[in-house]
Amino acid sequence: MTKHAKGTFEVKMTPQSDEGVGDPTVGRMSLAKTFSGDIVGTSTGQMLAVRSDVNGSAGYVAMERVTGTVTDKKGTFALMHTGIMDRNKPTLTITVVPDSGTGDLIGLTGKMTIEIKDGKHFYDFEYSVNKPD
Repeated sequence: MTKHAKGTFEVKMTPQSDEGVGDPTVGRMSLAKTFSGDIVGTSTGQMLAVRSDVNGSAGYVAMERVTGTVTDKKGTFALMHTGIMDRNKPTLTITVVPDSGTGDLIGLTGKMTIEIKDGKHFYDFEYSVNKPD
């Protein structure tokens, strides 16, 4: 059965050095989030981003590990982000990494949407937990 978890989160993004390897035009950030609402917990992760020479065009990918509870289920899971800004038209896909759930979240699948209003981050997590055989 598909469920929805909704709430807010705060995020801290910290620029990371490429340590002399990689391409200096690819930005790297560490992520630290605190979730409130139907998800209560924290996450940490990494993000890579590139801006193009065209104003309003960019892309990013990120991976994060969430630790906490989703409604009444406790455990961890990983989220994968793919974001595109195509001349100021955004597309964002955030999905649960298959088989990344632990604890009560083993078998978790789902996708998350994010909305930012007046500087505040809101999430809507559509998910299901189907324990494997």
